[in-house]
Parts: sequence; structure tokens; C-alpha cells
Amino acid sequence: MFYNEFERQRAEPAESEDAQQKQQLEEGYRLYIYSQPYQEDSYSPQPPAPACSQGHRSSLILETLEGGSICLTCFSNLISNSKSPTIHVSYALSQLSRALSHAPFLQILRTLHTHLLVSPLVSALSYFDDEQIARQTINIVLDLCNSCDPPVCGEFVARIADRLSSGALEWSRRQVYSLHCLGLLLSSEMHNSFAHIKDVQALFSNLMEGLQLPSEEIQGEIFFVLYKLSILYYDTKDGNGTDILHALCPKLLYLALEALIKTQRDDVRMNCVAFLLVLAQRGFFGNVSANDVSSWSSDETFMHLTGHDGPSLNILFAEAVKGSLLSSDDQVQIGTLDLVFHYLSWEGSPSKQIQVLVEEHIGDYIFEVLRLSGTECKDPIVNSCLQVLDLLSKSEQAFRQKLPIGFSTLVKVLHYVAKVPFHPAQTHTLNLLLHCLSDFPGIISTSHIVEIGHLLTELLKIHADSGTAMLTETFNMACSVFVALLRSPSSHDNSNLVISIQEASKHAIIASLSSCRTDPSQLLHALSALTEAYAYSQENSSLNMKLSKSIVGICKTHILPWIITAVDEMDDEEIVLGVLETFHSILLRDSDNQAEEFAEVLVSSHWFNLSFGCLGLFPTEKMKLRVYLMLGSIVDVIFGIDSGQSIRDAAIFLPSDPTDLLFLLGQKSSHNPELVSCQSAILLILYAASFHDDRLADEKLVLASLEQYILVNGNNFLIGAADSKTMTQLLNLYALSRAFANTNYQIPYSPEAENILLKIMVEKEWDLLSGRIHSTSLKWLFQQEKIRNFLSYQILELCRTNNSNGTNMIIHKKDYQYMDVRAIAELVASEDNFGAEIVVCLMRQLAQEEGQEQDLILVLNLMADIINIFPAAADQLCYHGISNGMNNLYCHSRMSSPDLFVAMALLTLTILRFVQPETILDEEFWLPISMKLMDYLTSTVAVDTWTHESLLVIGILSLMLHHSVNQLLTEASKILLLSTSLVPTFKNFIFAACSKGPALIDHDKETSTGETLVFVLLLQYFSLKSLHVVLPGAINWQTFLEPSEELQPFSIFCIHFNDLCRLLHFGPPTIKLISSYCLLELLTRISVQINENITDISCMKRYLVSVLAILEGLIFYTDVRVAINCSLCLSIILGWNKFRESHWGRLIVEELAMSLAVPCLASKSFMIHHKPAVHVAVTLLQLPEVPHWMRLIFDESSIFAIIENLSASNLSAEIVLLFRELLNSDYLNVEQIATLSRVLQACRKHLYNDSTTEDSTDQYLEKVVCIPNDLGKIREFLLHLISYDLSVNTHDTGLSSEKKRLLAEIEIFFMNLTDKVDD
Repeated sequence: MFYNEFERQRAEPAESEDAQQKQQLEEGYRLYIYSQPYQEDSYSPQPPAPACSQGHRSSLILETLEGGSICLTCFSNLISNSKSPTIHVSYALSQLSRALSHAPFLQILRTLHTHLLVSPLVSALSYFDDEQIARQTINIVLDLCNSCDPPVCGEFVARIADRLSSGALEWSRRQVYSLHCLGLLLSSEMHNSFAHIKDVQALFSNLMEGLQLPSEEIQGEIFFVLYKLSILYYDTKDGNGTDILHALCPKLLYLALEALIKTQRDDVRMNCVAFLLVLAQRGFFGNVSANDVSSWSSDETFMHLTGHDGPSLNILFAEAVKGSLLSSDDQVQIGTLDLVFHYLSWEGSPSKQIQVLVEEHIGDYIFEVLRLSGTECKDPIVNSCLQVLDLLSKSEQAFRQKLPIGFSTLVKVLHYVAKVPFHPAQTHTLNLLLHCLSDFPGIISTSHIVEIGHLLTELLKIHADSGTAMLTETFNMACSVFVALLRSPSSHDNSNLVISIQEASKHAIIASLSSCRTDPSQLLHALSALTEAYAYSQENSSLNMKLSKSIVGICKTHILPWIITAVDEMDDEEIVLGVLETFHSILLRDSDNQAEEFAEVLVSSHWFNLSFGCLGLFPTEKMKLRVYLMLGSIVDVIFGIDSGQSIRDAAIFLPSDPTDLLFLLGQKSSHNPELVSCQSAILLILYAASFHDDRLADEKLVLASLEQYILVNGNNFLIGAADSKTMTQLLNLYALSRAFANTNYQIPYSPEAENILLKIMVEKEWDLLSGRIHSTSLKWLFQQEKIRNFLSYQILELCRTNNSNGTNMIIHKKDYQYMDVRAIAELVASEDNFGAEIVVCLMRQLAQEEGQEQDLILVLNLMADIINIFPAAADQLCYHGISNGMNNLYCHSRMSSPDLFVAMALLTLTILRFVQPETILDEEFWLPISMKLMDYLTSTVAVDTWTHESLLVIGILSLMLHHSVNQLLTEASKILLLSTSLVPTFKNFIFAACSKGPALIDHDKETSTGETLVFVLLLQYFSLKSLHVVLPGAINWQTFLEPSEELQPFSIFCIHFNDLCRLLHFGPPTIKLISSYCLLELLTRISVQINENITDISCMKRYLVSVLAILEGLIFYTDVRVAINCSLCLSIILGWNKFRESHWGRLIVEELAMSLAVPCLASKSFMIHHKPAVHVAVTLLQLPEVPHWMRLIFDESSIFAIIENLSASNLSAEIVLLFRELLNSDYLNVEQIATLSRVLQACRKHLYNDSTTEDSTDQYLEKVVCIPNDLGKIREFLLHLISYDLSVNTHDTGLSSEKKRLLAEIEIFFMNLTDKVDD
């Protein structure tokens, strides 16, 4: 018993207690004894404490830390007596618990008296229906078990189990505490407590009987004990023994399910579900039949519980879990979901169980659990719900009807799981969405479609970016959902879905390609999704272009390069077939030309070679059919619809090896239709592959096979056994092989086969225009002299075909060569074939025949077109006598229609436009041509005034004069310059134009007068350029300066100086520009003549004053070309020393200095517009008497400000020229010279580091097209010739002309600087 040091601590009995209670209390108090206070550090078991008042042995009395003692015998008797006052028992338990917390006391108890308290404590659990005593007792039991040896814990378990398994056990509320204590002991992992239970079967049986009590508290404790017992039982059970629990089923299941249905307590549900989960994992539910249920459950009871007529464990289970699914406790929900999952996932579980749960609306309950989980989407609940729903979805008919109800909930779940890599619920969520999209595509809203598309895109993007963020099953399911999404009616013409489709397709392909070696199934699913996306783009017209282009781009950018590099190491045939099927599906759909573009990319990537490589790796029938069917589709897309039909027809007969194909081609095929079909297919395959140099076999084998085919089947060809397409293919292949053989002299060929083929071609008049032909093959044909007439006829047919189609020599697009204008132009421009000679001979032949005028016009237009496409063709045509042919046309042709003349004139213009000077060798033919043109011009102007044809002739004459500058066509130019018939015509026109005065501004180049005036002025310029070359020393240029009585010894075409000034002053912009060029050229010729003859200017000063006024007024004109020309003219006149200075010179120079000194110098437009004023300033600095105000303008501060604005990137040749003159005039000091020198050196370095080549005049201007009314391009070209002639000629250093001029000026500056220093 308990002993206490202080008697005053005794509890006084209540006044209401009767005498018996008072006596018991007194007896209890007498158990206390007195002892001295005790110190823990001096504690010793010796000597033993004195005996208690009941005379028990002192060895059973243990001292406590407070100085008291506890008699274990008295304690045992007190708690083992069911009649003991509860207050005494509670107090005794509390004192013992307190003593056990001290190590010395516990050590003595554990060493000497461990088992003494076991039986009393177990009895106390059963005797007292007091929760406080039970809690205290259980705590002491647990303390003893945790601190003592394992046998103690085992003894507790054994004694409690014996009581609960006893046949004399009467269930009451008192067993709650024993059950609770046993459950805690069984939960302890420190000891093998289960082994101490003697009669497990009896214990299970009694516990099962206890479940029939109406107390939920007892049921909860029983379920917990059953849960722990079942786990320990199966952990220790020998697999060969009898299963005790199996013998208790199905009654145990029924009682558990009945309790689960009735209870409203979550703790009971939790324990019950945990126990049932153990049974479900062992397959108990699957082993219980309906007969088992009926044996212990009456129909009335069952109907009361479930609402159903007949007994069914499945229905009872469904009703049992409903309440737990809606519990507010997450753990109860998760446990119940796990129970349902194992209930349905047991191997022996029939589909009827799933059917029953679906019919009992368990799916609705689970969707509700998901919905109530809110936005948090707790992982355990989500995972468990989706696992069960995934199993329920196996009931295709019943459950899938309920899927649409939870569809929005699944979308919400997908929002959460898609953002978490490797989330275990991703696969289940996607699987359920797939079922819904597949079974009920029409009920999905457009917003849901867009939302799911976006989520799939994010999911696939995470996977593609990380490379390992998704399970294979999840990836494949995502692709399947993507396919179902696109097939839904709600996705039709949904523009909001386009970006998601594009991104999802791309991410899926990228991710699957990176993991293809380890998991090829991902690529197959990604390809399926890509194929469906392309089909979707074709079915939705409004989205067609953008989406299909994106998908084809994925194939070109990602899949095609990957398959090209990976196919040789590929060991999975399905992957290759998947790629081929995807590509093939794109080729079969050609609504927006994406298929054509994709086919071009494939064949450019040597797809034919790759295809036969696949056949070599996987020589199966399935692969062979796929390869040949796809090749047929490629041919369809490239060459036209049904062009590849012969390949498809022969696919099952064709071999897989290219060598076998060539062997098959060389066989005689007159009596074997299958062989004929195969040979047609082989020729077509080789033909299509040849256009991209995709060689399927050695060239020797190909040529030998083709020659054998020609030799053994030649007679059949002569009688027309082969169609034209086949013969075109044969010709192309043979010519290509022969061309290759010509470059490799080791390859022999058969002359007999060549003669047969060329003979058949000529006799059957094959149409080379209808089919595509390789450029190399076409060149080989044009190298065969024996078929020149045949090729001449083909060229004429080409001209007729283009004319009948209304095309003006349109060339075929792309690189699949036809015998078109561009192909002919390329042949004519090269020197290694008869192309140029054939064309020239054709022109001559048509000119000699009557009634061929229309064909002649077509050929002339063709020749002009050829030169425009390849300018080098002009040289080749001249080499082969086109000048003579043109001369015959102009002088001896019996055909003189306007159309023919225009064609001749355009061809003449084009030849003169592009021909190189060294090529014009037959000048004697150009003299009569020029005379005919002048006669035409004179007669036309006299009758119809100025026509388009007459202006075209002026353009031709201008080009002749342009060539005369290089000492070419001099006789023809001389006749033109001295023409007595044309000079009056031009003078009269110029006089009429000048007489308009200010009204001339209204006659721009768009008007008839303005356009004519432009061409006349252009002819005037080229005449001025030609005169001093053609008639050197014969012209007194000063006679054109002002009106005088002095006349030239002969009549020449030259506009007078004052007329040019009028045109410059009053004319529109284009007239001003050409007039300024003419004026500059005329003044240049006068200055040259003055300097050569050392004479003075004979013009009156007052006349020059008016000229200066006009020129000064245009220094700041908007067209900088006019301004520069005027400034140069002004410089020339001032250089004659007739004037000390210009009236407006100071204003011009001041404006220049001020502009150069401000920080706007970096402006590109200003760098151009300051140039005219620079020329004026330089001229004034070069005068013998420099105006005094020049030093006022270019003072020290002004020059410093200008230099500070200079940099390596904003210098121009004109600015360097200005500083050079300032240097020569001593306007620069030492510091300024040093600073300027550093800038110029930096500029020179910058120019060499950033060198670019300027386009030549031939590359500058658009080509002249063969349209009679296209005078604008002719005008622009002639203007460009003028500006190009005026550019400074420097040595070719790889720099543009502007940079060359700048470098030259910099070098001159430093040379002058050196001279100054030396002086």
C-alpha cells in the first residue's frame, strides 16, 4: 500500500458519507507510516524499510523519493479488489506513477518485483468502470512495458488477451479499457507482444461477438484491436497454416460493414476502415459469396441496412463506405478511398463489384470529395480519389455515363497536378479526361477545350524543358488526351486553341526525341498527336495556314534532322514506321501547299536514299509498303496528282535493294505486264531522285541498266509501247548518266544505245516541255550536234507555248528544272553547248521564211528575255553572229509590222545594255542598224510626232553613243552626230520646250512632252560625251556658250548653253537633273579646250552673271545631284577668273561653316547635302585672290568647332577636300592639323576594317523587261549610266566608290601636309 510522510495530507471524508465509507477510509489511512525525509543521492536499498501495518514483508516495501514507502502487496490488494473505493485506487495509482518516474525506485522494481504488479493492474482495468482509473492504469502499464524487460509486456498482453478470449467473458463497457490497453500494447513496436497470446482464434471470436454490442465506443476499440491483431497475425503467420480470420468470414465482414454503416463517429470509422483494409488486401471480399452472406443475414436486416431486397456484400460495402467518404476527417476519407481501391483491385475481384459500386453512385461521392477538397487539392486525397475513379472507369457502360458530372472537377484537379513534376495523380487524371472526351465529345464546352489545351501545353513544356519531369505512362496519356481534344466538336474553328496546339505539338516532339533511346513509346504517341494536329489544321479552314505551317515546321526542324542522324543506329522498326506515317499523312493533305513545301524539303534531304536505307535496316513487308507508298505520294506532290500511281501499283512487286531494282530494269518486258509496271515505277523513282542528285546506286550500274533497258526494249519504243512520261523519264536519266560519264572518263557507254534513244526522240518528236528535266541532262542534249534541229524546234515550241498561255516569258519556279526560259538562258550564257548558236540560227531561219513574223517576234522576245536573265548571254549571242542577224532584220526583212519593229528594238536595246565592249567585234553590222533607226525616228516624228517607239529608238541611239566613248561603234555614232535630218528635229523640239518658260514645270516625266524632253536630253548628254571621242578637235565648244554668228563647219546635235540654263531653271525635277548633267559636261568640254589651247573665254561677262545667278540659286536644291552639278558648274566658271568672287558665295560659305560647326554632323542626310557648298568654298579658296571674308568665316574657333564634330564614321571626301584647301591656304594651325590628322588616320583604319564592295552598274538597275511601254526603266538605266560615268575611277581595293574617293582625298591631304612640312 501507499505510505505518506504527512498525515495531515489525508483527505477528509465528505459529510454525506455513511459510516461504512468512513470506516473504509480510516482503514486506508492506517496504511500510512512515518519515516524520515530521504535524499536521492544517498538512496540505498539497505536497510529494508520496516514492515507495513498489515505485516507484509519488508522486501515488498519500496521507498519513494519523497521519503515515504509503497507496500506492493497492499497496492496489489487494493487495486485487485473491485470493492475498493475508487478514490483510494486512483490515489494509489497516482502515487505509483509518480514513484515510477524516479530511476532508483524503478530500478528496484524492475530488478526484484517486475511481475508482481501485472495481474493486479490487468484486474484493475476490468473491475473498475472509471475512466480516470483506467487512464492511470494504462499509463502505468505502458511505463512498465517501456522500462522493463520484454517478458513483462508479453505478460500484460497475455493476461489481457486471456480475459478477452475467455469463454466466460461477458461484454460490458468495462472491457473498453482492456481493449484500449491491448490495442496500445499491440501498437508497440518494441516487443513481440503478439507471440504471448495463447488462443488467437478465441480472441478473434470474442472480439467478433463484441462487435454486436450497440456501443460505438466498444466497437471502435474492438476494431482497433482487430486491426492490430490482424496485421501482427499475418506478419507472423506461416503460409501453410489455416487462416483463422477466413473461418470467421463472412460474419466478421458483415458486422464490420454494419457497424460502419451505423456509426457517426470518425474514430470508429477510422478503426473499422483500417481493419477492413487489411481484410481487403488479403482478398476477403473477393472470396465471400452471396451464399455466405445469406447464411448469417436475414433479408429484413439487409433491407433495413441497404434499402435493397436481396442480400449482397457488394451493396452492403457500397452503403458502408458512403458515410466515411463524406467524413470531415481527411484521414477517414483517405482510408476509405484506399479500402475501396483494394476492394476493387484484388485479382479475383469480378467486374460485378465495380458495376455495383457504380450503380450505388460511389463515383458521385468520390467526385464530391474531390470537389470539396477546394483549391488546395490535397495530394493524398487527390491521389486516392483518382486511383478509385480510374478503377471505376473500367465499367465502361455504367461509370462513363457519370463521368461528365465530374468533368469540371477533373479539370480543376488537372490545374494542380500539371504543375508538379512526377505527380502520381497525373496519369489517372488524364485517363479519366480521356474517357470523357472520347465517350462524350459533344458535351465539352469551348472554354474547357481551351483550358485543357493550355494545361496540356504547360505539362508537356515542363517535360520538354527538364527532360525528366513525367512518367512514360503520363506522357503517353497526355498525348492521347491531346488527340481526343482535337477530335471534339467544340474544338472546331477555335482560334484560341491554335497556340496551344502549336506549342503542345512542339514540346511533345522535343521531349520524346530526347528520350527515344530509352523509351520509344513516347515518340510514337507524340507522332500520333502531331498527325492529328495536322489533320485538325486541314479540317478547320480558318486556322489552316498558320497551324499547318507550324506543324510542318516541327517536322522540318526537329523530326527530319533527327531521323536522318539516328536511323543508322535505330533498332526499333515501329519508330521508323511512325515517322514515315507522320510524314506520309502530311503529304496526303495538300490544301494549303504545305505538303508541296514539305516534299521539297524531304527530297532536298536525300529522302530517297534514306528510304532505301530504312529498307536495308528493316527488310520487312510492312516497311517496304510504307516506303514505296510514301515515295509515290512524294512524286504526286512534286510532279502532280497521280504521278506516283505507278509506284503504288508496283509496290508489292518491287524489291527492297536498289541493286535489284536496276537488275529488274534491264530485263525485256514485252510480255510481262507486272515487269512493265515495275520498270515504270523504277524509272519514276530514279527520275524523281535525280533532281536532287540523290544517287541510289553506283553511276556505272545505273548507266549500264539504262542502256540495257534501251537495247532490249528499243523496238517496243519505236512502235509506241511506252508512254511519253516514261520516255521523258528515260531520256532525263540517260542524259544525266551520260553527263556524269563525260566528267569521269573511266565510265564506258554504249553508242548504240545512245543512237537508239536519240533516234526515237527525233522520230517521235518527244515534247521536252511537258516534263521536268534536270539541268545537267538538258545541257547534255544541247551538246549533241546531231539533234540541233530538233532542239531548235523545241525552243520555238517553248515560245509558242508561253505566248498561248498569255505569259510574257515567265520562268518556272523552284529548282525542279523544266526546259523553260531560264533553262535556255543558262545554256545560251555558257560556252560548252550549242544553245546560243541554235537560238541565233533559229532567228535567221525564221527571218528568211515567209509567214513566220509571229514566230520571229516570239523568238526575239525570247532572246531579250534570255539576256535579261543572264546578261552574259549577250556576249555569247554576239559571238555567234546576232549582230549580222539583226542587221538583216533591219535592212532586208520583208516584214515591217510595228510589233516586229518593237521586238527588234527591244532586243537591240537589251544587247547594247549588257554586252561587254570587247565582244562587239562586228561593228560593220551596227552602222546600217543605226541608219535604219535614225530613218525610222525621222519619219515617225514627222508623221506621228513622238511615239513610244521613237523614244525607244532614242534609248538605243543613246547606248550606241555611250559605247562610242570606249572607241566602239564610232562610225555608227558619227553618222548619228552628223545627221542632218535629226538635228533640226531635236532643235525645234528644244526650242518649243524652252518657249514654255515657267509653264515647263507642269511638264514632268509623266506627261508626253516631259517624257520626250527627258529622252532628248539624255541623247544630248551622250552626244556631248561622244563628240570629243568620235570627232576629236573638230568642235569649238565655246560656240555653244552664247549666241553668236560663228557657226560650226558642220551640223551637229548640241543644245545651246542658254537653252540648257532655261531648262535647268524652269524644268521639273527630272529635267533639272539631266540638264545639270548636260551643262556640267558642256562646261567641262569648254574648260578642257581652253586649257589645251591656252586661250581665254570669249563669252561676255554679263552673260555669265545670269548663268551664275541660276547656278547659285540651285546650290541648296533638294535633289543633291542637281545641287552638286550646279556647284561644279559654278566652280568651273569661277575658275575662268572672270569674277573675283560669287555674289552669293559668302552666304553659301557661311551657311556651310555654321552647319559643319554644329553637332548635327552625324546626320547621314547632312553628310550628303553639305557637298555642293564644299565645292563652292574650295573654288573660292583656289582663286588667285581669295575673298577677304573667307578668313572671317573660317577663323580659329570655327575650324576647331568643325574638327570637334568630325569622327571616323562621319567623314566624307568633300570635307577632306575642304580641309586640304584650308591647309594649302594656311588657315590651319599646328594644333588643328594634329587633331585633324588623328581623325583622318582613324577614318582610314575604319574604312579598311569595314570594307564593302559597291554594286556595279549591272547589279544596280533592274533588268529591262520585254514590254514596249516600259520606258521608265530605260530612262532610269540611262540616268544611272550618267551618274556612274561621273563617279571617280580609282583602283579596285574592295571598297565602294565613295570610300575609294575618301581614301584618295585622305592620301592627298597627307601628301600636301608632308610638302608643307618640307617647305
